[in-house]
Amino acid sequence: MINRNRDSKFVIYQVLYIFIITILAMKGAELDLRKVALEEETVDINVRDSLVSILDSLYALGIDFSIQIDPEVLVENEDLKDQLASLNQRVQDLKDIVKEIPPPEEEPEEIVEEQTKLQSPISLKQTFIQNTWNIAKNSGTVPTTIIDPANPNIPIATIPPGEEKRFDLQDQTEVIIKFGSQEERIKVIPNRLPEVNIELVTTKMSHSDIYVKELQRITAFTVRIIDSRPEQLKVTYSGPISVIGPQKDSKGNLVYNVSLRIAANETQYDDWIERHGDLQEADGRYKANFFFIVVDERTKDRVQIGDSFFFTDFSK
Repeated sequence: MINRNRDSKFVIYQVLYIFIITILAMKGAELDLRKVALEEETVDINVRDSLVSILDSLYALGIDFSIQIDPEVLVENEDLKDQLASLNQRVQDLKDIVKEIPPPEEEPEEIVEEQTKLQSPISLKQTFIQNTWNIAKNSGTVPTTIIDPANPNIPIATIPPGEEKRFDLQDQTEVIIKFGSQEERIKVIPNRLPEVNIELVTTKMSHSDIYVKELQRITAFTVRIIDSRPEQLKVTYSGPISVIGPQKDSKGNLVYNVSLRIAANETQYDDWIERHGDLQEADGRYKANFFFIVVDERTKDRVQIGDSFFFTDFSK
């Protein structure tokens, strides 16, 4: 441990010595240990005498402690200062040049499109109908809003995910469905006129003799009304007929069965002929007309269609 302490002290002293010598050399000084030791004002007289004796002994052995500084060091130091000054000036000039260089233009941020586009929660193949109710089912995972483009501030309907809702449309030609941040447009088609078809379903009126009594026991005509919203139709009929219905067929159309109804007996039949004798045809048959009138109560569209019964007598 003692040896280590001595070694440490020795290293410290050596470093201090080298440091002092280097400083003096940089400043161009001359160091003569004899002069330092002989200066009366430098150290105590006793210390000085002891130091002088030691130095004399060392010099006697040929050890010279004087350090001569190369006179060229001053010149080299001056050259070094000039080089440093020149370098500093070049650095300053470079700073000024950098300041004059305009900053690079910032590239506009690239607009990144949504990586995940939601599938439309309402089929775009679906069409809605004007002036009637409509039903839309939200098959998506976010709420869907149905909007009138002419009045976007008041939604027509908002449908929660997985639910369906019934709503009314007026005369819009399209609606906007909004889901998340996306929008789609769906066409709205006109509410078509009701289609009314009358079909003869008996062959009895093709004979030469046609009897009222038989026609009143059977269905002679069927009337089929085709419409996408049959429940908003008002159906009326006129003429000497008996009507059963409506019933709905497999497609939801309204079906009416129509029979003739003129007289319960022959006397009533004769009274009818007397009142409507002008309805006799050239071939001797009598004709009785009937009509079906269909009105769409929302659109006020009106369709009227009719047909005729033919007969020759009340019964055989």
